[in-house]
Amino acid sequence: MKAFTYERADSLAQAATGSTKPGAKIIAGGTNLLDLMKLQVETPTHLVDINRLPLDKIDETPEGGLRIGAMVRNSDLAADLRVRQRYGLLSRALLSGASAQLRNKATTGGNLLQRTRCTYFYDVTKPCNKREPGSGCAALEGFNRMHAILGASDQCIAVNPSDMAVALRALDAQVETVDAENTTRAIPIAQFYRLPGDTPQVETTLRRGEIITAVTIPPPPTGKQIYRKVRDRASYAFALVSVAAIVDAAGGKIRSARLAFGGLAPEPWRVASAEERLVGAPATEGTFATLASDVLAGARGFGRNDFKIPLTRRTLRAVMTEASLT
Repeated sequence: MKAFTYERADSLAQAATGSTKPGAKIIAGGTNLLDLMKLQVETPTHLVDINRLPLDKIDETPEGGLRIGAMVRNSDLAADLRVRQRYGLLSRALLSGASAQLRNKATTGGNLLQRTRCTYFYDVTKPCNKREPGSGCAALEGFNRMHAILGASDQCIAVNPSDMAVALRALDAQVETVDAENTTRAIPIAQFYRLPGDTPQVETTLRRGEIITAVTIPPPPTGKQIYRKVRDRASYAFALVSVAAIVDAAGGKIRSARLAFGGLAPEPWRVASAEERLVGAPATEGTFATLASDVLAGARGFGRNDFKIPLTRRTLRAVMTEASLT
């Protein structure tokens, strides 16, 4: 680990200002950043600790939703009674991630900003455009079993690792931020992440000096909530495919559906047109097969991850079948 300076922020203004310093990084739980620093994947010259900031509360919104502070720990969020009763898929998504020890430290803001778990991103001896722009993508012809089949580019095929973000995408969450000028924003999570294109090192739409203060979720929509994660082992593993679903079905018909996918793309993946075509459709195998084709339009495997395409079809069919049962 390389030498760095350190400050504890006592205000949002101090934190945002500190984060504008060259080589600065925000640190909260540190469950991802510290690992990357030890491997010298991340080499910040200055750390801004935000653990003293009053961002650790979950509050009701006037509209009937929840406002989740950026410093709320993943374990506390998953256990909150309001989350468990009204946003069950968010609780289940959080509990499916990492280990209990990590969830006790990991924060809401940090979870959204965690870096990809691509093997080549972590290995500084291998080319990686996300870590070193212009160096190449070793995963294209390497061990790419965990990698993207949607939304990727020839510059990067890494996937977003967050379970929480997939659930928040299905819930139409917004990410609240503030910058060094005290300017605030509410970014729809659909616009928070960036696909790699030619700049895979730019992963979000956050601006320099802008930090996350909270995540807001609207009142829970009508329908059955399901979070299903397919992975190599039962715990402490990232998704091969995950589905966050909110489906309202009755009388053999689908009234509405929200479907977000993890493990498939550089961002939580959602296809609005596929959801719209489900409205009024019969809850049948044929409908689910068409839905899978719509979701997977343009999907491309890279050899070792080709299996994700049929796996997504099977997982989606299982989720939709469960959601349609009354």
